[in-house]
Amino acid sequence: MQSRKTEPGKITDVVLFGADTFASLAWFCLTNDSLYRVQAFTVDASYRSVSSHEGLPVVSFENLSEHYPPDKVRLLFPLGYHAINGLRRDRYQQAKAMGYEFISYVSSRASTWPDLHIGENSLIYEHAIIQPFARIGSNVIIRSGAHISHHCQVADHAFVAAGVTLGGNVVVGEQAFIGLGAVLRDGLRIAERSFIGAGSVVLKDTEADGVYVGNPAQKIARTALQVTGG
Repeated sequence: MQSRKTEPGKITDVVLFGADTFASLAWFCLTNDSLYRVQAFTVDASYRSVSSHEGLPVVSFENLSEHYPPDKVRLLFPLGYHAINGLRRDRYQQAKAMGYEFISYVSSRASTWPDLHIGENSLIYEHAIIQPFARIGSNVIIRSGAHISHHCQVADHAFVAAGVTLGGNVVVGEQAFIGLGAVLRDGLRIAERSFIGAGSVVLKDTEADGVYVGNPAQKIARTALQVTGG
């Protein structure tokens, strides 16, 4: 299917996944800092406990196409890091299979450069700094005040929390989670599904599914899936 491009200056209708604080934050940012117009929220039918959120309809994800078909709206999934970002990955992939296309949101208050490469269904919040030659994948969340240095790569489905600092040439693997205020030394390779705890200082490459906490960060016995819920 050919991608439908957003025309400059044209309002684009969007449905957000979720009916919680993450969804409210994305709704507020899009409403006040973009040409995207949020039409509704969607959640799994088993979690649909309300019929409206922020004054807009909440519809079940399973029946989304009946209310908001793929040729009428685009989607954005501002989900958190549950199941080491697995829930956001799964719903994103399911929506793609349903024929939906996605937007990405970059705050006007973020610091970026013209060469920014960012995939679909990604969010970059205010005061984040993305330096030249950095690449951001699809289905990625980068929260307020994060610093992504030059030549860094953040792979699909990752989550970078507020105040994180990545040194130059850091590679963050798929589904990795980098917690509040963590610092990653330049040149590191953060393996897929790694969980870096809040305030940790990472000086060595990590292993897939590992949990790392402290200064300097050390791997603990629990897995990332155990920490973030299955």
